[in-house]
Amino acid sequence: MSDIGLFEAIYSARSIRKLSPDPVSEELITRVLETATQASSAGNAQNWVFVVVRDPKVGAIYRKGSDIANAVYAARGRPEHLSEAQYQRFMGSGAWLWDRLTEAPALLIPCLRQRAMLARDRLPPEVSYDDELTYLDGIRGASIYPAVQNIILACRALGLGTVLTTNHLRCEAELKVLLGIPDDLATFALMPIGWPLQNFGPLPPQAGARSRVRGSMGRTVAGLDRVTPGRARSCMSARTGAAG
Repeated sequence: MSDIGLFEAIYSARSIRKLSPDPVSEELITRVLETATQASSAGNAQNWVFVVVRDPKVGAIYRKGSDIANAVYAARGRPEHLSEAQYQRFMGSGAWLWDRLTEAPALLIPCLRQRAMLARDRLPPEVSYDDELTYLDGIRGASIYPAVQNIILACRALGLGTVLTTNHLRCEAELKVLLGIPDDLATFALMPIGWPLQNFGPLPPQAGARSRVRGSMGRTVAGLDRVTPGRARSCMSARTGAAG
């Protein structure tokens, strides 16, 4: 088994929900976890904890959260960016995972320890305590999701499949009790890892995904098809410091 290049991993690491129950060695799981710890985090605090479990009871909790997700999908209907065939494939692969999550040889739960907030009386008067709490809550994912992306790319490089799932968050308290995860840790994903029963490859194009808006620096900005060109230029200028 040989590693693949970074760009090949990026362009072919699609969400793999169908996984073989064949075992994955501890050596490979450890290697994946080591890549997670190389990610950036706020202030380089590295307040992450990665929980690897193989408890079948996790599947029941995930299934409970997935039933809620299924009801939400049904109420929302097919999103515009998916064709009917793409939507049915998405729902079918999701249902496959909902029923078979614990068949995966390893389940990885990336967690993050809550960042301590200064006491209200220690903040300068011009700083709002409530606004600062909102800010900290809004940025906390920035200290764990880079690690999650490293996990996805490492799995792809090693020929393993995985997918970032979050349905368990609808029942997170139950999961934490089951696994003994302390209150000061928040879970951000539940990632099955195993040998893929699906093909790797580039993501299928979605409606509007190929549209491009050119920014003021001559760069091409993707994913701004619903933003007016003037607004896109303003966003680009604000990010790059370029003149309007």
